[in-house]
Amino acid sequence: MNRETNIEQFEELMSTIERPGIDKLMDYIRKSDFYTAPASTKFHLSCKGGLLQHSLNVYEAMRHRLKMEEDGLVYKVADYTIAKIDEDSLKIVTLLHDLCKTNFYEEGTRNQKTYDKTKVANAQRWQIKEDSNGKFIWETVPTYTVNDKNPYGHGEKSVMMIEEFMKLSMEERYAIRWHMGMSDCTYNQIQAFNASCEKFPLVLLLHNADQEASHFLEATTGNKKYEEASGRIEFEEAEPIKR
Repeated sequence: MNRETNIEQFEELMSTIERPGIDKLMDYIRKSDFYTAPASTKFHLSCKGGLLQHSLNVYEAMRHRLKMEEDGLVYKVADYTIAKIDEDSLKIVTLLHDLCKTNFYEEGTRNQKTYDKTKVANAQRWQIKEDSNGKFIWETVPTYTVNDKNPYGHGEKSVMMIEEFMKLSMEERYAIRWHMGMSDCTYNQIQAFNASCEKFPLVLLLHNADQEASHFLEATTGNKKYEEASGRIEFEEAEPIKR
């Protein structure tokens, strides 16, 4: 992924937000590891710059669900207008929903099996092992672990961190708080999540965009590329989505 291009895109989008405190928030972001942190430890975009790429992917996923009409961006289902979405709110909730992941991960290493035939062929005989999957060697690979210095939850932590610099609207708070949907709910919180979706459509929009980005757009080390072959969709590593 082109991290420098992603930084430029992120800063360009954030620069258009007219909200008191945005400058102080951007100062915090630039001094944090937001531009270099992964989006996860080993799942989607678990690589340097993954958090930044994921944030842009979520923005793109939500933006493409909205339609531009004369009075601005609207969220429509069939021919029904469900909600009008403020452009600043769109950028704020998508680009900042995972701010809680800044200064959250630490780099480390771990040993894993590799069955790569070239690597196995070039290894010393004593290094080569075999199991039911074939011949392999152990190799040390970089990894990320969690070191949560500010254990305050996930979505609620992002809300708290943003509001240390800039005030959010009520629907922005709800959307960021519940962006993980039911996966971040206890049994008693499921009703609260459902009620939040009905109260503020932005909640469900952000949750869906987050899921679409992490499951459909992102691999472990970059965005996916879709190629239709043999009647199915195949995924490969690809360049970052361009706006």
